Amino acid sequence: MSEKTSTDSISGLKQLFRLYSFLKPYRWRFALGLLCLLIATGLNLMFPKLLGDMVDLGTRGRMSGEIARTGLILLVILLFHAVFAYIRTRLFVHVTEKTLASIRQSLYNHLIRLPMTFFSARRVGELNSRISSDISLLHDTITNTLADFLSQLLVIIGGITLMTITSFKLTLFTLAIVPGMALLAYFTGRAVRRFSKKAQSFVAESNTIVEETLQGIQNVKAFTNEKFESERYRGKTDEVAKTGIRSGKYQAVMSFIGMGIFMSMALVIWRGSVMISKGLMDAGQLFSFVVYSGFIAGNVAGMASVYTRLQRTIGAADNLLLLFDEKVEQISETYTQETSHTLHGKIEFEHVGFSYPSRRDIPVLNDVSFIIEPGQEIALVGPSGAGKTTIAALLLKFYDIDQGRILFDNRDSRDFPLTALRSQMAIVMQDVFLFGGTIKENIAYGKAGASEQEIIEAAIQANAWDFIKSFPEGLDTVVGERGVQLSGGQRQRIAIARAVLRDPRILILDEATSSLDSESERLVQEALDKLMKGRTSVVIAHRLSTVRNADRIIVLNNGVIVEQGTHEELLANTSGLYKALTELQFSK
Repeated sequence: MSEKTSTDSISGLKQLFRLYSFLKPYRWRFALGLLCLLIATGLNLMFPKLLGDMVDLGTRGRMSGEIARTGLILLVILLFHAVFAYIRTRLFVHVTEKTLASIRQSLYNHLIRLPMTFFSARRVGELNSRISSDISLLHDTITNTLADFLSQLLVIIGGITLMTITSFKLTLFTLAIVPGMALLAYFTGRAVRRFSKKAQSFVAESNTIVEETLQGIQNVKAFTNEKFESERYRGKTDEVAKTGIRSGKYQAVMSFIGMGIFMSMALVIWRGSVMISKGLMDAGQLFSFVVYSGFIAGNVAGMASVYTRLQRTIGAADNLLLLFDEKVEQISETYTQETSHTLHGKIEFEHVGFSYPSRRDIPVLNDVSFIIEPGQEIALVGPSGAGKTTIAALLLKFYDIDQGRILFDNRDSRDFPLTALRSQMAIVMQDVFLFGGTIKENIAYGKAGASEQEIIEAAIQANAWDFIKSFPEGLDTVVGERGVQLSGGQRQRIAIARAVLRDPRILILDEATSSLDSESERLVQEALDKLMKGRTSVVIAHRLSTVRNADRIIVLNNGVIVEQGTHEELLANTSGLYKALTELQFSK
């Protein structure tokens, strides 16, 4: 065995045992289950010996009473074996379900605390597969694999010991074939692990296609791309099948282990029969020996199966632990706002430079500097890709800047806990995301524990209450997946009500009215005007008509600020970009 192979195996087991740390809260129940396992295994080993004794009693012409007494002892042992096996199974099922629930919860809690840099490089379907498919692979193995391994190991050791006591020569004869079977099981198990990891990766990709297709089903149908998506999904599932088939070739090799086992048993019976004919062994002893051989053979084959399952589990564990190793954001669950972290609304960008982690060679912002005073409304305008939305993302600290500083109230943003900053901000985006629950739940997302009266007041301020109360279910109306049951204007006003309820010190509006019809835009703009009063507001605008009254307009182009000023001041610059953009929009 090569050094690399040995290292990989040890590393894989270390990874797997990291997952066993989730079992720690249930360790005493697990230990009791292991004790029941040990007792049941010990009782199991007595079974062949008693059967052999019964055969010997019969061949020696002993009285039926002795045979019946031995049979009664055998029945009692079988009953106790069943009882302890029952208790062990109940305990292990409890531990398995609790442990897997802990892994799922920990992984989910970890995922939602990962930074945006992580999510920008991953697809939702892949992550969903990690939580579902990979953890499901652990279901039958995280406790049962260890239990099966210990049980089989005890049976093999105990069986070989009892076989040796019965006949040392016949035991050596039986075990001659074991090393070859063990090596065969080891190498096939490694191959199964390799293909299992590949199959899990393809399953994750196919799940991603399903999730994205169903989320964008309107686009799929509008562009008549059903066949394209079917072909795409077929390609990935075919890869899963091909990988499974290649893995199956190695699993099929296990059949040779079974052949070796039966060959060994046939040879044992032949050799034992010869020994009986020479008076070197009793028939009962041979009977016990053959049963022990069957026990050992079955458990050797079982250990090969356990090894294969273990390799699959290690493959799943590798994927899960890679996610657990990702560094999370420092988000506090029980954060209480401290006076020293209270924002007054002043924002300063000081020579900020930034590139997205996935595109380090393409600068998005370059030497950007500006100051926003408390309570001001500042508009960010410019062509697509100018860096407007990136500024909003940096304000919320979704990403770390590459150069310069971002200051809040003359203090570096790095001096504030993430929770402190984000809890005092709210964002309303063009593409509003609503959860599939009720209107009440979506508005209350802005403030945990908000009362119904607070929710209604927020809806009134957001110009949303009139349409909400017109629904038969009112606040309890289910909005559907991503809010599909509501119009664009209604979704926007729900999002504004959510922001009202949050009562932020800094408000970010990312093209919040650009995709609405005139009437919806009027209602939404009225709600936004009320929301912006007394707050520092950063408005990213596509329609320049919506930012005429801003205290200052910052014009960006290719990540650089090219102009700043009021609407009138910028229009006075006849060669400026703002003037050109205005003429382009109003000439349409």
